[in-house]
Amino acid sequence: MRTFTNVCAQGDVYIRRINSDRLPDGAVEVPAVDGQLIVTHSETSHHHTMNAEKVKMYALPDSILDCLLVVNEPTTLDHQRPYDTHESILFDRGIYRVRRQREYTPEGIRVVKD
Repeated sequence: MRTFTNVCAQGDVYIRRINSDRLPDGAVEVPAVDGQLIVTHSETSHHHTMNAEKVKMYALPDSILDCLLVVNEPTTLDHQRPYDTHESILFDRGIYRVRRQREYTPEGIRVVKD
């Protein structure tokens, strides 16, 4: 297991700690699914998840690909796939911005698929 410092990536997810103690106006809490927050959804059902008892997730009004995580207790970001998984990452308390990574193709910019 890795420990988060200031920036990390896991598959198609890029995360950085932000230096703020408040959420932006218009941030909307995202509901958990079976006690887990789906930080990024995968088309093949191997989501990146966090424990909803320790973390709150918020959608941002100005972005469909970014969100915020408010970590209230240390917890991990886990890759939900039984094979070839990414190593879990331990997060300390704080606020983090999550960005789905994008890539350039000759057809245009698209979201990276993990």
